[in-house]
Parts: sequence; C-alpha cells; structure tokens
Amino acid sequence: MFKLAKSRLNWWAVSGAVVFMILQVACDLYLPTVTSNIVDKGISLNNIGYIWNEGFRMIFVSFLGLLAAAGNIYFAATQSMKMGRNIRNDLFKKVMNFSDEDMDKFGEASLDTRTTNDVVQIQNVMVQILRMMLMAPIMLVGAGVMAYVKSPRLTTIFLISLPLLAVLVGAIMFFAVPLFKSLQKKTDRINLIFREGLTGVRVIRSFNQDQFEQDRFDSANKDFAQTGMKVFTIVSFVMPVMTLILSLTNAGIIWYGGKLISVQALEVGNLISFMTYSAQILISFMMLSMIFVFIPRASASAARINEVLDVKDSIQDPSNPVPIQEISKENSLAFDHVNFRYTNAEQLALTDINFSAKAGQTVAIIGGTGSGKSTLVNLIPRLFDPESGQILINGTANNQMTQHTLHSLISITQQKAVLFSGTVRENMKFGKPDATDDEIWHALTIAQAADFITDDKGGLDYMVEQDGANFSGGQKQRLVIARTILKKAAVYIFDDSFSALDFKTDAELRTSLKQDKQIQNAVSVIVAQRISTVASADLILVIDEGKVVGQGTHDELVKSNKVYQDILNSQIKQEVTSDAE
Repeated sequence: MFKLAKSRLNWWAVSGAVVFMILQVACDLYLPTVTSNIVDKGISLNNIGYIWNEGFRMIFVSFLGLLAAAGNIYFAATQSMKMGRNIRNDLFKKVMNFSDEDMDKFGEASLDTRTTNDVVQIQNVMVQILRMMLMAPIMLVGAGVMAYVKSPRLTTIFLISLPLLAVLVGAIMFFAVPLFKSLQKKTDRINLIFREGLTGVRVIRSFNQDQFEQDRFDSANKDFAQTGMKVFTIVSFVMPVMTLILSLTNAGIIWYGGKLISVQALEVGNLISFMTYSAQILISFMMLSMIFVFIPRASASAARINEVLDVKDSIQDPSNPVPIQEISKENSLAFDHVNFRYTNAEQLALTDINFSAKAGQTVAIIGGTGSGKSTLVNLIPRLFDPESGQILINGTANNQMTQHTLHSLISITQQKAVLFSGTVRENMKFGKPDATDDEIWHALTIAQAADFITDDKGGLDYMVEQDGANFSGGQKQRLVIARTILKKAAVYIFDDSFSALDFKTDAELRTSLKQDKQIQNAVSVIVAQRISTVASADLILVIDEGKVVGQGTHDELVKSNKVYQDILNSQIKQEVTSDAE
C-alpha cells in the first residue's frame, strides 16, 4: 500500500496532519493533569480562585485541541480522497492502454471492482492511518508516561490488562483477516454475475433462464453476505472485550488506588487523572488493534490494484519510432508473411498472411466463423502483435511507429457497434473532434444514417442512450460507420459492420463509400459474411482455419476456389429457401 501512497500523496499535507495530531494528543494528555490540580489544589483547599483559573485553562486547552483535531481531520480526509482520485485516474489510463490480451487476463468485472471497491478500501484505511494510527501510538506512549508520573505503583495493573487485551484482539484478528481478504474475491464474483445478467438480459429471457440466473446471483450474494456477517460478527467482539477489560482495569485501579489513598501514598486528584490515562491507554491500544485488523484488507486491495498498474504493456511503442513526417503520404497496406499465435496456444491462429493494397483499393476478407478474419484486421491497429512477419502501412511497419501515430492513420469499425451516452454530435466527434456539422452530416449521409437522424428528432442533438439502446442494430452499425468515415485516415477497416443491414442498404452504403473522395484516397478493408458485400472488392481474401486459401476478384474465385464456391452456394440456397417461404 505504501507503494501506491508514496507518489500520490502530498507529503507536506501529511506532515500537517502529523503536527495537528501531535498537538491534539498533547492537549488530551494535559487535561487530566488540570483536573487533578483542580481536585487536589482547588477543591480540597477550597481555593475558588485557583479553580476558576484552572477551569479557564481547561477551556482554552480543550478549544485548542478541537482546532487541532479539525486540522488533522481536514488533511486526513482531503489527502485520502485525492489519493483515491489519483489511483482511479492511473487505473483508467492504464486500462485504456491495455491490449485485448491484457483485458482478458483480468476481466471487466474484476477491473470494475478494483477501480471502485478496492480503491474505497484504501481510501478508508488511509483516513484511519492519518487519524487513528497516528493518534494511537502517541497517545499510548504519552498516557503511559503520564500515568507512571502520577503513580508508578498503580501502573503495575497494566502488566495484567494489556497482555490480556493483546491476546484477545490477536485472536480476533487471526480469524477476521483471512475472511476480509476473501470478501474482495466474493465481490468480484457478484459483479461478474450481475454484469453478465445486465448485458445478457435479452438472452436470459428468451431462453426462460430467469430463475437460473436469479438462483446463481442469489447463491453468490448469500455467500458474500454470510462471509460478511461472519467477519463483522468476529470484529464486533472487539468493543465488548475492550469495555470488559477497561471496566475490570478501572475496578482494579479504584481498589488499589483506594488502598494507597488510605495510607496517604496517593492523592485523590491523581487517582482521577490516572483513571483517565488508563482509559486513554486502553482505547489507544484498541485503536491500534483495529487498524491492524483493517490494514490486511486494504493491503489485499492494494495488491490487486498493483497487479493492474504493474502489468507490462504487451503492446509498447518502439524506442526509436519513425516520425510521422517521414512516413509516406501514399496510402497503402501490406501484410508481409505474417504469422500470429495467441498466448499459450499450441497452433498458429494465422499462418503466412501475405497481400498488399494501394490507395483506392478495397480488400475484402471472407470465411467461416472462427477462421481468423477479425484476428487478421486486429493486427493492423496493433491490438495484437504478430509472431513473425510485418504489417506495413504507407510503407512503414506498424510496430516501428508510436501507437498514437499508427492510430492516426487508421479508422476502424469494430465488430460490436459501440455508442456512448450523449448526443449524436458528441458520438461522431469521437472520430474527429474538430468536425463541423456539415462534415458530420456528410458522413451520416454516406453511411445511410441521415434518414433517421432528422431535425424533428433533434438532428445532431438527438440523445443517444447508453450503448445506443434507443437504436436498432442496423441503425447503430450505420452510426458507427459514419463515425469511422468522418475521420481522415490512410486505412479504413469495417469489421463485419454490415451484418445487420438489409441488402438494399448494404449496397447503397458501399456505393456511397466508393464514390466518396476521402475513401478513394485510402485503403478499405471489409470483413463480411455475405458474398454480396465483398463481390465488388478489388481483392478478396478467403480465410479458412487461419490460412489464406484463395485470393483474387469475385469472378476469379467463383471459377477456381472451392471454399469460396461453397460459401456462395450456401448463401444462394438460403436466399432461395427464404424466397420460397
């Protein structure tokens, strides 16, 4: 946890918290001595003037202690919140740079938990460290010294009470700490099931699996609740144990102190102040014990956060990248004998991919499910790196330029159409932040999306719900295609982004793309399942089990490629069957 704190705290503010805490403890330790003086030198001698003077001094010291406590609380609260803010920022930046492989390693549910629940655990403990953990040892030592000054003989009682308290609190910690650690993993499990339920709610309902999912969540929820009840029940014993030992200690002090008073070896005021110091000693010990109960839970959270922050990015910029000024302005794309293997996989996912395309050309990729089409296009923006071979954009290998430069040359529509909550204009500007309204409307028109983003619905100010929930699948695809073509790029990638479109809209969209000057000056890569979508491409790659088993134009492949012929025949049969129905 110190690793997270050292670079994310203002150490001047932390020093301020320490100074204020020392002042607060000094005031708290001084008050029992004032009380003792009032009893021994004021009340017993009937000295009213002395009582008034000491009373005003007590009020002043109490007020000073209150100001010191407020200062400590301010610094503790602000620093813990700022630390949490900085950790969340760092986590978000780190995750934004994750490759697909890095994302799969942790999972979205776990990353959610680490960014929220785990950070909150660290924030809470940081407040306690700057408050209780600072106060407890200072108060424990200070009250012990003051108690010894008041009556050395009475302090022998602590030789019984403190070891007893240590044993009991230690036993509680022994059982509680492992349960606190397991709570974090169980939180991950709840978030995972809840997230799956939200994203897959339509599938769950369509297959009548509502009860199954409810039972699955209920099981995880009960497991979490039972563990939570168990651990907090164990921790709740700290206060009754503390109260019992404090009461027994006070009873022992009164009994032994009464004997000392009876032989005039102790004054009444000193006995009263000694009891106050006794309470401060035991309460400090309890606070220190509670800190060590919660620190392991925060340490577990810190370890989980450090796991994310310490991940070495699998995709890194080169040490000497090619400057964007030195990259050719003639747009092109080439795969030079590329092989790719997923981590720990025995077989290659892509084998000897080799092709090239120039500006104005369209490369289409077609093949069966799981053949490697999306894997191939994901290599272009370096979501993965190949095992061997090179991907060249404008004549420069994509791993020889910075990711920022690379992504400035590419515009991509992913397989899943992703829209963000906000307006249509805000979503479009993800593609080009400085785009004008005319440019946005032009892109929407090419993508055949202008017809449902009309002025009577709000136009570019039309609100998009989270994940585009207020649009159909085809409408979402057209919007993300518009966002893609709004950006000026060297390579445009459309990863199965026409699948939800009807044949008429698909044809009109592809015709508009071919006629657009910006697209004509770039290389277009289309991944599709339908022959009709790829038939007009300049180069069609037929992928089967990660290998290019055919490449050429539509006419060439129809004559010579068995896999392409099988895909064509199956789709013709489907169309005939659907027409007959």
